[in-house]
Amino acid sequence: MTPHRTPFFLPLLYPSLCWRISTERKEIFLTFDDGPVPGPTDFVLKTLSNYAIKATFFCIGDNIRKHPDLFKEIVDDGHQVGNHTFHHTNGWKVGVDNYLEEVKLCEEEIERHTHQRPKLFRPPYGRIKRSQISPLNEYNIIMWDVLSVDYNSNLSKESCLRNTLKVVRPGSIIVFHDSLKAEPNLAYTLPKFIESCLVEGYSFSLIPI
Repeated sequence: MTPHRTPFFLPLLYPSLCWRISTERKEIFLTFDDGPVPGPTDFVLKTLSNYAIKATFFCIGDNIRKHPDLFKEIVDDGHQVGNHTFHHTNGWKVGVDNYLEEVKLCEEEIERHTHQRPKLFRPPYGRIKRSQISPLNEYNIIMWDVLSVDYNSNLSKESCLRNTLKVVRPGSIIVFHDSLKAEPNLAYTLPKFIESCLVEGYSFSLIPI
């Protein structure tokens, strides 16, 4: 079973990647992967707006190309956007050149709409080779401390919420997915997760660049 908290040894093996934010405040960092996708992304944006929370969206370049208006809404709402490759590419399955081309294509798609080069990158599936990390030194590569596992259809929505809340701590980078696959768990979990964290005294912040 996929753990909700990142195993302690991974940040030790890949110390150049950002797994958690060092902070003296009781703050956490909400992120969303794989959008923009009509339906799930709309729901996320509405939910975040209801609570006046900003988040970071790691977007797939091809989804930006397909849904430019929805991507514009993410940006116009004041959220951060990051590079998530053009086709949600698994770094373990491709060579360095192919991987970098995927990153570049997504970068160009983001720049086309924002007129700014993205500074944040998250490898799809969290899978990236050491040989692919080095050429991406202009990016802050963002991993995570807490994974909601909302994409797992075998995980009940109640378990998704409970297991995610259980491992949150100050500085946690939390991953949800604005995707059709995750939508059933996301729709139940996200509002309740935010409410519970607010009750516990957490604030939500953007990832420092």
